[in-house]
Amino acid sequence: MRNVTLILDDGSRFSGKSFGYEKPVAGEVVFNTAMTGYPESLTDPSYAGQLMTLTYPLVGNYGVPPFTIEPNGLATFMESEKIHAEAIIVSDYSYEYSHWNAVESLGDWLKREKVPGITGIDTRELTKVLREHGVMMGKIVFENEELRMKNEEFPSYSDINYVDQVSCKEIIHYFPSGTSSHSAANSSFFIPHSSLKKVVLVDCGVKTNIIRCLLKRNVEVIRVPWDYDYNGLEFDGLFISNGPGDPDTCDAAVQNIRKAMANEKLPIFGICMGNQLLSKAGGAKIYKLKYGHRSHNQPVRMVGTERCFITSQNHGYAVDNNTLGADWEPLFINMNDGSNEGIRHKTKPWFSAQFHPEAASGPTDTEFLFDEFVKLL
Repeated sequence: MRNVTLILDDGSRFSGKSFGYEKPVAGEVVFNTAMTGYPESLTDPSYAGQLMTLTYPLVGNYGVPPFTIEPNGLATFMESEKIHAEAIIVSDYSYEYSHWNAVESLGDWLKREKVPGITGIDTRELTKVLREHGVMMGKIVFENEELRMKNEEFPSYSDINYVDQVSCKEIIHYFPSGTSSHSAANSSFFIPHSSLKKVVLVDCGVKTNIIRCLLKRNVEVIRVPWDYDYNGLEFDGLFISNGPGDPDTCDAAVQNIRKAMANEKLPIFGICMGNQLLSKAGGAKIYKLKYGHRSHNQPVRMVGTERCFITSQNHGYAVDNNTLGADWEPLFINMNDGSNEGIRHKTKPWFSAQFHPEAASGPTDTEFLFDEFVKLL
């Protein structure tokens, strides 16, 4: 194992050993407090451009499930078709693994997908630095390569449109029967008639379990690129997905949502970045959190009730409640820091969640939100 160093933008250095693919990378360094779920987290497109630190110390002990693909093109056990995180940083990597569904080690998977992994890092100290100073850019440098990397500047995370990198490039039509069809994303596309309800899903970096949660409620899903204008299509509901990066880079999606809002009876549901884009379409502003919410244990309260839910989260930006228009109101509030966790329109069938009701991984307490959306169709 080669010696490797994580260097943060403020000059902090953390030394460890490589257990993944050996190449220097740079990205936004973030931390996730979940105890399990590294296969889902690594393949979550929302981690694009980020170096993912896991605070739970022992990682890799249950290996990696098979990367099988269903007939409709969705991965069976993963949240996308590949690893999107730039690297994974852990305290204690387990070379031995044991699980009924494991087919390879985490290290072998990382090498196959050419993603670095570091072990032996003091992740508690690293997390303290990120909590106190906020998330920052960092780079992973291997021994004997530091001089070559020394003068390379850190890229700016907020300047890159990661959504454009991870969104689909064609239109994919999923059917509850387990099949799908592909079409070019152009103006000649139309949705074939059928008796089932149809949901247009704006793909900003969608996790596959979101699509699964819709399909198992017997609706057709038409997945379109993030900047595709779907307003000429005939459909019953609009879904806006999660995704990586700064929502301010996605103005084309916001403009298309505003166009869709001309139909005041059209049900709209957003998750994660979908919450932020729906809020922007409604006139609200977004701000960057100091160190974000990335975990399985975030408590949120449904506004106007005493109901509290434990949720899976992965976001670095939040909606400013104070900028919501008079026709909008918060739907959920984070019980740890009071930040926005969802919005709803007071009279129209439009709502969203900043957390992940589909989980994958994490608690499924709030999957009922998909039922609420489908009831509106």
